[in-house]
Amino acid sequence: MSNEQLSLTFAALADPTRRAILAHLAKGEASVSELAKPFKMSLPAISKHIKVLERAGLIVRGREAQWRPCQI
Repeated sequence: MSNEQLSLTFAALADPTRRAILAHLAKGEASVSELAKPFKMSLPAISKHIKVLERAGLIVRGREAQWRPCQI
C-alpha cells in the first residue's frame, strides 16, 4: 500500500461519522438514505462522507436501477 493510499485511509477513518457508516455497513449493504437516518445531516453531506470512504477503498457502491447500495 502506498503512502498516498495510507493517508487516504487514515483520513477517512479519522472522522467519527465515517466510522459509524462503516460500522453500519459491516452489518450489510445499505442505501445512502438508510445510512443517513441515524445522523442529523442532509443526504448530500452523507454522500460526501461516502465518497471519502469510497476514494480510500474502504467501501464500494453498486448500481441496481435507481438504488445504489454501499457495501464494504
